[in-house]
Amino acid sequence: MSTKRDYYEVLGVDRSASETEIKRAFRRLARKYHPDVNPDNQEAEAKFKEINEAYEVLSDAQRKATYDQFGHAAFENGGPGAGGGFSGNFNSGFGGFGDIFDMFFGGRSGDARREHGPARGADLRYDLLLEFEEAVFGKDMEIEVARLDKCDTCDGSGSAAGSSTETCLACAGTGEVRQAQQTMFGQFVNVTTCQRCGGSGRIISNPCSACGGAGRKNRRKKIEVKIPAGVDNGTKVRVTGEGEAGEHGGSSGDLYIFIRVKAHAFFERHDRDIFCEVPVTFVQAALGARITVQTLDGNAEVEIPAGTQPGTIFRLKGKGVPAIRGGGRGDQHVRVRLEVPKRMTEMQRQLLSEYAKAMGENPRENDDKGLFGRMKDAFGK
Repeated sequence: MSTKRDYYEVLGVDRSASETEIKRAFRRLARKYHPDVNPDNQEAEAKFKEINEAYEVLSDAQRKATYDQFGHAAFENGGPGAGGGFSGNFNSGFGGFGDIFDMFFGGRSGDARREHGPARGADLRYDLLLEFEEAVFGKDMEIEVARLDKCDTCDGSGSAAGSSTETCLACAGTGEVRQAQQTMFGQFVNVTTCQRCGGSGRIISNPCSACGGAGRKNRRKKIEVKIPAGVDNGTKVRVTGEGEAGEHGGSSGDLYIFIRVKAHAFFERHDRDIFCEVPVTFVQAALGARITVQTLDGNAEVEIPAGTQPGTIFRLKGKGVPAIRGGGRGDQHVRVRLEVPKRMTEMQRQLLSEYAKAMGENPRENDDKGLFGRMKDAFGK
């Protein structure tokens, strides 16, 4: 009579437990008792081996059914499930040693398994520098991209005309080679990519002369792209299907256009709003004026009320940047900068002196403020 503990008891699950519950229980216990987590702990090592043994049986539907009917006797000498060790399907469920390796080290032992059927082509990146106005209003343009395209001669098959591919005998068309390894925890199956066919499962006996059997060729292609209005530094524009051609009949990847925008001499952008600074004279600010301001849509007039202070900001609604997905435009913000003349005529000086006297000031006196100091105070500077 077997002295082994019941496999359901080992994993701490009911006999009615689902495949997901069994897998979850195994992962939790494997993390707890793994030898790398418990170095030099023979008790943890024994439990880890027991857990693996239980999971190998209960994770396989056929072996689980046999165990439910005959118990441990099914896998002992002469039992219906006996087969000389635990050599079940370690690629179902948790995946055996490879997934345990993933759990603790974040990778796989040996070569990683890969799909041997149609594979999607790689995505490509293209850096595009735009003028400020091009980013604001968008642009239809043509770019040239170097990429791997499907070979026109063989239509991507890699075989010369009139020939076809053959099943790889080394892997029987699976694209994978499996090797069983006996360890102290039981038998593990290591899966590697077939070196003979490169994981495709097929052998090209008569390769295409144009592409050498690769099914793809390097080529430069001109692509029409539409840059939407409102893009900014860091915006990515995806062009579906314009990446590299896929392998073995797989779909093409995508092209990603990364946007950079040149700085503007007059405008400064913040999200959908733009900012600018315009000079006004003392007279315009004091008496009021109507000035012309540059916008993205051409010139516009801005009313400067009498007594406007330096630094005052006026908003031009709807003169900013369009939303990249629609929804209107931002605004333009115009900041007033007081412009003080560097040179004046004698008449201008005389008029300013008379203004100073009218304000009760003597600009020639060496006081703390003087005329321009008081002007500065008057405008809040």
